[in-house]
Amino acid sequence: MITAVPTPAEARPAPNSMRPTSRAAGILYLVSFVSIPSLALYNPVRDNADFVLGAGSDTGVLVAAFLEIVVALAGVGTAVVLFRVARRQSETAALGFVTARVLEAALIFVSVASMLSILTLRNDVAGTAGADPAALITTAQSHLATYDWAFLLSQSLMPVFNALCIGYVMYRSGLVPRILPIIGLIGAPLLLLSDVAIFFGVYDRAAPLALVAALPIALWELSLGLYLTVKGFKPAAVAALTSTDRDSQLSLA
Repeated sequence: MITAVPTPAEARPAPNSMRPTSRAAGILYLVSFVSIPSLALYNPVRDNADFVLGAGSDTGVLVAAFLEIVVALAGVGTAVVLFRVARRQSETAALGFVTARVLEAALIFVSVASMLSILTLRNDVAGTAGADPAALITTAQSHLATYDWAFLLSQSLMPVFNALCIGYVMYRSGLVPRILPIIGLIGAPLLLLSDVAIFFGVYDRAAPLALVAALPIALWELSLGLYLTVKGFKPAAVAALTSTDRDSQLSLA
């Protein structure tokens, strides 16, 4: 019996086989922007020191906390989905991306827990017999400070390493137009410098300069999400990665 031997062209997976992966990654990147309204929804806590005593509605705070949890999970999702693609170009960068995303999500959970703790004090402690209003306000402010620092480390610092890791992979592989990762690779050191300035008290995280420094990374993540959702990876780059991956496996055989 004669067995047909597949030619290299037949053995190579179709480029479109990675379309579901790119679409899923793109959608998850876009989902990570749903927490933008959180900045405004948390204003009742920030603007009213006596919020913990019962002033104002807490619905917006709950919505904001939920949106941030969604963002944390979406961020981990992007790393999980893109890992098998990124590791074909650089296993170190792929692992770095996953690690940064997991740390980002963990710190987001810390920040959300801080906000929810304020609500617990408000709903379960404030107004009860023996509750000290001054002590409650002080405790709430400490939780708010924890949120601010956790936010800096999670949603400002970690995106720097995310951009460096996955931006390197996308630039070297050519899976997306190189102008997109270039934006991220340029924006990463700018945001890092801004985070260091905020850390040492040069200016506040809400300062105009801090917002400007964050724009390139935001543009990079948004454009990457849109491109992967609408167009997906470049077929030629996918074929090249697949060929390289197969050659590596043959060399190890």
